[in-house]
Amino acid sequence: MNENTEHLAPSPSPSPSAAAVDPRLDLAAAIALAGRTLAAVRPDQYDAPTPCEEFDVRRLSSHLVAVARRIAVIGRGEDPFSVPSFADELPDGAWAAAWEPAAAEALAVWADPEVLGRELRVPAGVMPGAAAALVYAHEFTVHTWDLARATGQRPEWDQALAERALTVLQRVLPAGIRDGRVPFGEVVAVEADAPAIDRLVAWAGRRP
Repeated sequence: MNENTEHLAPSPSPSPSAAAVDPRLDLAAAIALAGRTLAAVRPDQYDAPTPCEEFDVRRLSSHLVAVARRIAVIGRGEDPFSVPSFADELPDGAWAAAWEPAAAEALAVWADPEVLGRELRVPAGVMPGAAAALVYAHEFTVHTWDLARATGQRPEWDQALAERALTVLQRVLPAGIRDGRVPFGEVVAVEADAPAIDRLVAWAGRRP
């Protein structure tokens, strides 16, 4: 099922464990890994399905570029809906090239430490910048997993980042509300000692 955390209810302030690391570092790491994964997609894979049932590789690649553009707008305190959810103007294969300036702009905007304490508008409402950074670090991490799974890639996951992203997702999306009101599948059961990336995507309704 299509998963998009930015449309969930605004998250409460980050927990102490999640806030122990500057959330901008997690966001930057998630952006970097998404970019490397996107750049490795081959043309023969564009029509391949992804774990997001509504997205093939082409559509997910377009969405990733759009989200990178959107978080720059959000960090500046502007309207997130001024940026479409998909970069539909890009032809096949242009996503990696478009990603570079979008990611650079996002990182430049979020380099300002004051952004963490500002109230920012996201698609679901208003939340502190620190919480928004965590939400988007999660969004990029899970969608990068989707893209990697669809294209046979095996990125080197930052398990500590995945653990923090899981903490955020569990607070924003408890297991008990998977009843059609939100675009997430049921939590998939995994071993308690499974790698953090597996537990993260399982909570988002994917089967690792």
